[in-house]
Amino acid sequence: MSVEDSSPTWRELLPLSDPELLRQCAVDRYRASGPGGQKRNVTESAVRLRHLPSGLVAQANESRSQHENRARALRRLRRTIALHARAPVPAPGPGEPPPRELAPLAAPGRAGTLGRRDARYLPAVAALLDLLVAHEGRLAPAAAAAGIGSARAVRLLAREPAALVAANAERARRDLPPLRER
Repeated sequence: MSVEDSSPTWRELLPLSDPELLRQCAVDRYRASGPGGQKRNVTESAVRLRHLPSGLVAQANESRSQHENRARALRRLRRTIALHARAPVPAPGPGEPPPRELAPLAAPGRAGTLGRRDARYLPAVAALLDLLVAHEGRLAPAAAAAGIGSARAVRLLAREPAALVAANAERARRDLPPLRER
């Protein structure tokens, strides 16, 4: 899903608290069906969040608890925002510092890694995807602008399969081969 230029970017949306982000959403509750869904169908525990300013959607229906499903849907909405609500940046010139969201990756070795549960992970992925767009899908210059190597950039994206899909979609638009985890 593509977000129009007038839509808010991840830089505006990811820092919002959960209640602030939820206020911008239409919340749909519905009955989910699924394998062996005898109990699942009884209550409206599934949750769909439609972020009105951007048009992005996330849903969850794994739990019989509406509260758990709302929390899951909110996490998924944040991931969707990071992957699709681009914040266009000009391609940085040589010697320019990388975006601040990518600073944790510049540390050598294991200190320069971010796990998917780290609060800094989604902003780092979003910033890296912005650089990939700015560099017309080319990984090496985008990684250099991020202050990291190409292999580390691919590993960061590969931790979240949807991020690698988003990066490869950008590359496919420019007739570049897909990235693969090394």
